[in-house]
Amino acid sequence: MSRVGKMPITVPKGVVVSIDAEKISVKGTLGTLMNPMHALVAVTNEVGTLTFAPANDSMQANAMSGTLRALVANMVNGVSAGFERKLTLVGVGYRAQAQGPKLNLQVGFSHPVLKEMPAGVTVTTPTPTEIVIKGCDRKTVGQIAAEVRAIRPPEPYKGKGIRYVDEKVSLKETKKK
Repeated sequence: MSRVGKMPITVPKGVVVSIDAEKISVKGTLGTLMNPMHALVAVTNEVGTLTFAPANDSMQANAMSGTLRALVANMVNGVSAGFERKLTLVGVGYRAQAQGPKLNLQVGFSHPVLKEMPAGVTVTTPTPTEIVIKGCDRKTVGQIAAEVRAIRPPEPYKGKGIRYVDEKVSLKETKKK
């Protein structure tokens, strides 16, 4: 059996998990998330804990039990604590400004770049060179952070661009004569 799938999920107070034949829905203070159920995984909801087990002995059922357990654990964590990704801008004149559900970036182009945030994702800029993206869905937060980074990824010679806070950019040596 999958090592990840064996671990039970403890449901914190204020989080309600409902299991149907088609989907699992998790409701908490930060929102509601849903994920489709898989026929090869048996989910049991005991008092305060969720356990996942493969429905049969196939390798696919074993793999899906661990996958579904990880997805539901992220949903429970998302509706109770939330997820965030931090980005930083490196470069002279590079700055960001949050304008409600939009992010206005000035990153060396001849025009400012506007990035629209989807529902459930908020963006803040504590300083003009920092961007904080928050939300309850881990996949959406990570995807939006990747799309913002892709507007101007860090270049390898000076390191200018948009990067994650914990990202290391290895700089190349310039060409010698």
